[in-house]
Amino acid sequence: MSSTLAEPRPAERENPLRWVRRAFRDFRRSRPFYGGLLAVLAGVPIMYFPYANLSLNGMTLAMATTAGAGSLIIGVLLIVLGLTAWFQPVVRVFAGIATTLLTLVSIPVSNLGGFGMSILPGLIGGGLMIAWAPFQATDPAGAAVAAASGGGTATATAAEEPVEQPPATEGTVPAQQAAAPEEAR
Repeated sequence: MSSTLAEPRPAERENPLRWVRRAFRDFRRSRPFYGGLLAVLAGVPIMYFPYANLSLNGMTLAMATTAGAGSLIIGVLLIVLGLTAWFQPVVRVFAGIATTLLTLVSIPVSNLGGFGMSILPGLIGGGLMIAWAPFQATDPAGAAVAAASGGGTATATAAEEPVEQPPATEGTVPAQQAAAPEEAR
């Protein structure tokens, strides 16, 4: 028996992994997913480094600066803006602009924007959020009918009725254009 003759699997018996992948794909395509992801990834180093204690061969390095609270606020706001772009795509333009501005503010405030690791993801993520637009699905049958009828009922009736032009007078530009062309001398 070939696979073309086999009956398709009913939806209730669909593979759970395939269902999760399809649900995630639909989620990802219906919002500025990658812009939000880059904003979240940009917020993590900004918020982490001022409070990190690194140990090198028994020597502890602390990057505790006076801008620790500012770095924490900027990092948390970037993460919140990334999640907002995911779950409220209507405010994507605001979230993108705010992400771009907070990324630029993080350069002087929080250790050069998380030692430079957050600058590019933050700026690219903000730009992706601003540039994203929801997909407008068109009905192929409705578009074909509208194209065949001349763009709809309003344009079809307007095209059938001729529009009367006012009479042209002798010395006006429309009268000269309507007259026979003269030879060039």
